[in-house]
Amino acid sequence: MKIAIINGANLNLLGKREPHIYGSQTFEAYFQTLQAEFPAIQFSYFQSNTEGELIDELHRKGFDDTTGIILNAGAYTHTSIAIADAIAGITTPVIEVHISNVYAREEFRHKSYLSRHCKGVICGFGLESYRLAVLYLSKPA
Repeated sequence: MKIAIINGANLNLLGKREPHIYGSQTFEAYFQTLQAEFPAIQFSYFQSNTEGELIDELHRKGFDDTTGIILNAGAYTHTSIAIADAIAGITTPVIEVHISNVYAREEFRHKSYLSRHCKGVICGFGLESYRLAVLYLSKPA
């Protein structure tokens, strides 16, 4: 089983940026925790602050033998029709995740262009949101 994790804008700053919202752990440290907890899963990880690079990675993972994609597009969630179109155009299922509860934050964060094309949405559980997505994607069909 292969699961791709794709993180978008500003998620390279986890552990530094607004720790009262996003926590103090880096994603790289958390990624090692996921790999240790799920040794039977082959994880890949990609992060970019550039919209086009995120789309290119969705295209790559969306048609190969990847079982599922966990996507935290960051603020692109609320602005990018292009990423929404990329998700709609691929065959690999996508789970949209957010570290914070976007519905408890600013009004503009309440709208996701991506959700309607995703298998599901998980938000508000900190980095644990990724683990919950892994559990869903790794369950027997």
